[in-house]
Amino acid sequence: MRLVFEPAESDALRADARDLALTDPGVAYVLERLASEGIDLDACTDWEDLRLGMGMPERAADTPNVA
Repeated sequence: MRLVFEPAESDALRADARDLALTDPGVAYVLERLASEGIDLDACTDWEDLRLGMGMPERAADTPNVA
């Protein structure tokens, strides 16, 4: 499954990428790729899987999602 952006959303992502190109080229690159390719949701990794893969303990179900 792939999430794609509407043309206006893609244009906004590209405009943000242009604004950031000189100060943060890494973020600009990601924004441009998102605008052109969308997001492959099947290739995304769940946050909890990332935590466990990094050796962090599993979150308790009652832990709030705040920093």
